[in-house]
Amino acid sequence: MLRLSGKTAFITGGGTGIGRACALAFAREGAQVAISGRRTQPLDEVKHEIEAAGGKAFVTTCDVTQGASVSAALAQTEQHCGNLNTIINNAGAVVVATAEHTSDEDWQHVLAANLTGTFLVSRAALPLLRRAGGGSIINIGSVLGLVARKERAAYCAAKAGVTGLTKAMALDHAHDKIRVNCICPTIVETELGMQSIRKSPDGEAAVQGRIAEIPIGRMGKPEDVAFMAVYLASDEASWITGAAYALDGGLTAY
Repeated sequence: MLRLSGKTAFITGGGTGIGRACALAFAREGAQVAISGRRTQPLDEVKHEIEAAGGKAFVTTCDVTQGASVSAALAQTEQHCGNLNTIINNAGAVVVATAEHTSDEDWQHVLAANLTGTFLVSRAALPLLRRAGGGSIINIGSVLGLVARKERAAYCAAKAGVTGLTKAMALDHAHDKIRVNCICPTIVETELGMQSIRKSPDGEAAVQGRIAEIPIGRMGKPEDVAFMAVYLASDEASWITGAAYALDGGLTAY
């Protein structure tokens, strides 16, 4: 029997990168997948990929920074898919800057996409998860929610907030049989993850420099995060809640 048979997962930022990898991995394990995001084209492409492999997928557009948009997307998902069992809060944004050089607009944008979006989706999903008899919320945080890095002031603040929100919600909703955990990757080979490196004068040197920081000797792949998300959504993780996992090739072991 597949690990996620009979479950439905709602994934934000599901059209690219980590969200796409999670959607494909969940579908392979038997889950029905609701893929959410702001742009329909990448969402439709992932849906077709899942269905071509024999899986079930549903697309809904959603701006995680807007409560009404979140509520509508979740209502559509429940209506179309039935019980909702797993939420993956994956949508995010990054700005490379110190606090001194972070504009008001950039600060609000990074906190809205990473922290407020996670809060709004999680809050709106709680009644649906209760109706399903419990479930799992998986927040895609960052290793920068556990430790800091230069020129990431807003991003570190937002992801640290996601880590704290994860733990608070885990305590508040354990009695509902709703588990809340956080995956904290270091740099992953996605459009968002590579954004700051592409802006470097010597991109290849910057890539090699980041790899040199990681004991295992490579950047993360979207599938690395997806494999952990599958585990945290499965019944194998039924005694895990309130955890923030550093998925970083050993970076924070120093």
